Amino acid sequence: MDIIKVLEVIKMTKPKVYVTRPVPSEALNLLKERCDVEMNSETRNLEKEELLEKVKGYDALLVTGTRIDEEICEGIKSHCKILANYGVGYDNINVEAATKHGIYVTNTPGIVTDATADLAWTLLLATARRIVECDRYVRSGGKDWGPTKLMGTQVSGKTIGIIGAGRIGTAMGQRAKGFNMKILYTGNSVKPDFEKTTGGQYVDRETLLRESDFISIHVPSMPSTRHLISTNELKQMKNSAILVNTSRGALIDEKALVLALRDKEIAGAGLDVFEREPLLEPGLTDFENVVLTPHIGTSTLDVRIMMGEGCAQNIFAALEGKLPPNCVNPEVSARLMKD
Repeated sequence: MDIIKVLEVIKMTKPKVYVTRPVPSEALNLLKERCDVEMNSETRNLEKEELLEKVKGYDALLVTGTRIDEEICEGIKSHCKILANYGVGYDNINVEAATKHGIYVTNTPGIVTDATADLAWTLLLATARRIVECDRYVRSGGKDWGPTKLMGTQVSGKTIGIIGAGRIGTAMGQRAKGFNMKILYTGNSVKPDFEKTTGGQYVDRETLLRESDFISIHVPSMPSTRHLISTNELKQMKNSAILVNTSRGALIDEKALVLALRDKEIAGAGLDVFEREPLLEPGLTDFENVVLTPHIGTSTLDVRIMMGEGCAQNIFAALEGKLPPNCVNPEVSARLMKD
């Protein structure tokens, strides 16, 4: 057998992994050492029928924001062992359906913490100090640089309310501590580690909404958190308050947010995520006091590479018949052993 045929045989024996949308090539280096990797070259999510056709026979999917529903899980159950989500949030995957069909679902927690907190802090500062407006003014040739022009909101020494005191919420609190802010937080329970790290104080949600100059959301998307911030919550906030969201878009009722901004019930918002991505609520782009970014919380090359490596480790474990290190449905392991 000549060398070309030998290489072809080796390639055929490698596990096959499909990447549902483009990621930096460096993010796949580790995965390619042990797997035959194919990546969707289009930036769009494939339609369901396209995806099902593409992934026939693949042992694993590296999922980059693509919606994976019951029908897709049904279609891949005979060959796919794992849906390795490229990120920490996995509300795009029907975990219940994957579990039913014996498919692991994993994510990449921890890796994204600092990058996401950095962006949340950037949005807070950019909105408070009207950075986008200022940039546009200078570029357009504005000459009136007087002391009353484009005045913003003081950040240092103010009060920040953090909804959700997990990894990213804690990282946000650390940044706020560096700005000598009073830190309030709320969630399902008191978090001693958060308080030790940030000096934050636990309060109920109503108190946080009422007293905070800035509010940053850091909770997962689930039925109980949908429209966590809606009309009632927005009315409880200070007229001078700024709202920041880098978690999931459905946490904010965008229709209510547009109305609150129109009626000047709050002073502004910094948003990286949206309720119906990539669509925006009509009217949201009309406000100068809203800073918008296209879901880039983890968009640094360092983090993208680490996310790819985290997905690779999850995939390797699943292909070896082991429980992946960041598995969100570990009950699949018992199911597979039973089968």
